[in-house]
Amino acid sequence: MDNKFLKKLGWIATCTSMLMYISYISQISGNLHGHKGDFIQPFVAGINCSLWVLYGFLGEKRDWPLVIANTPGIIFGFTAAFTAL
Repeated sequence: MDNKFLKKLGWIATCTSMLMYISYISQISGNLHGHKGDFIQPFVAGINCSLWVLYGFLGEKRDWPLVIANTPGIIFGFTAAFTAL
């Protein structure tokens, strides 16, 4: 595989991952308006994203697409989980 192609693929995957986690905004809004959503799925997503961010950041060579892609998952995953309570 071409390194240039893989780099582009990594950033495209980063963008789609960020969109997936940003989509929690509608659940957060519903939670705050009294229409409580699920707690467990966004909570586990927040834990998963935290682990991936640590993995990408603490490695010998930082994996920025991995870190950037999963950071919104920490923020929005835990926010969606805790507003669902």
